[in-house]
Amino acid sequence: MSKPLKQIHLAAHFPGVNNTTVWSDPAAGSHIEFSSFAHFARTAERAKFDFLFLAEGLRLREQGGEIYDLDVVGRPDTFTVLAALAAVTDRLGLTGTINSTFNEPYEVARQFASLDHLSGGRSAWNVVTSWDAFTGENFRRGGFLPQEERYSRAKEFLTTAHELLDSWRGDEILADQATGTFLRDAKAGAFVHQGQHFDIHGRFNVPRSPQGRPVIFQAGDSDEGREFAAADADAIFSRYSTLKEGQAFYTDVKSRLATYGRRPEDLLILPAATFVLGDTDQEAAELAREVRRQQVSGATAIKHLEFVWNRDLSAYDPEGPLPDVDPVVSEEHISRGRAQVRMYRDPIAIAREWRQLAEANKWSIRDLVINTGNRQTFVGSPATVAQTINDFVQADASDGFILVPHITPGGLDPFADKVVPLLQEQGVFRADYEGTTLRDHLGLAHPDARTSAARERAAS
Repeated sequence: MSKPLKQIHLAAHFPGVNNTTVWSDPAAGSHIEFSSFAHFARTAERAKFDFLFLAEGLRLREQGGEIYDLDVVGRPDTFTVLAALAAVTDRLGLTGTINSTFNEPYEVARQFASLDHLSGGRSAWNVVTSWDAFTGENFRRGGFLPQEERYSRAKEFLTTAHELLDSWRGDEILADQATGTFLRDAKAGAFVHQGQHFDIHGRFNVPRSPQGRPVIFQAGDSDEGREFAAADADAIFSRYSTLKEGQAFYTDVKSRLATYGRRPEDLLILPAATFVLGDTDQEAAELAREVRRQQVSGATAIKHLEFVWNRDLSAYDPEGPLPDVDPVVSEEHISRGRAQVRMYRDPIAIAREWRQLAEANKWSIRDLVINTGNRQTFVGSPATVAQTINDFVQADASDGFILVPHITPGGLDPFADKVVPLLQEQGVFRADYEGTTLRDHLGLAHPDARTSAARERAAS
């Protein structure tokens, strides 16, 4: 008996702080005008995507003490944008990144519960931590937390937020609406939490929302991050875009769920994916090469190299050879507020490897950055891209993808018009929404039902 086909989950990422967007393209639009967000969201909903995702940066990034202006440097507040999008969409999920290091559980729970009411049950929270003191300077506590303490705070933050959201029950709301009287249950909304990071008590003032709780996303790839996702998340973002790496990540994370009384389908794995479409595979490949050169200008290539070298390289020709000097290894870094800095744990070894690659391939600085940086995940004709996406999902390398176009806001349109219909024809993607909430779209149980089932499985 053949294995039934998995249904593919698709979402759209409105790029925020990034160097993916090709700003020089005449079709590139604003990242601050609401019309851009509205166009992007409506396209995603027209294509029957599960959700739209907004990342968030809490500080403008700097390089050498100056604002790094080679990509978008800011964007309106996430909650404000998502609440506005709730009014111009009907079914599309609305996902936002909100930091657990510099916020408070009561405030975040209240904002997500409100968004869930406004959207009819379509909110989701990407729980992240902050890793650097530079970002922390924007907040009254300042500083930053060690990695193990960041996850400890994040876990307690999420637990506390859940306690607040669960302090109201659905039957209390119905009784109040039916009688028009004050709630008779003195415990409604009451909460008490005492822990290592939070010691709060009071009454939560937003009634139970349509989903009960927002859908929870997590993005950490460390062992602590994977464990956090296995215990508490509904979906985890993945950075693995090759089949072999994707399958290894998928197997590892899914295998952790049983420890927490959860099933493999209780956690979705969704890598980010870029794409370039052409009428033919050859045309798409040629266009992809041009897109990469537009994404990595000479100035961008030099700035990227400075992430590793940790020194001013502005005197170097981006079309010339790599620097023959070694990187500066120091706790102080000329690039501040950029996650890429953390990727290069051993800059001396990276520099040695890159010099060898450049010499072997006769690459300039710019060539090196183009060829070692993030390339497009899916390149080809609509038929090729649709088949490749389906192959990944059916091979358990992911449960779907979060698509990141290189043109905003119209870059998602060709995928919606040309690739989605092919996936629908194959019977692996919905022709229409079957439910109204984001949990419906993702095939996730209501948190009350999920918690009860998990407890029963754990007990048995």
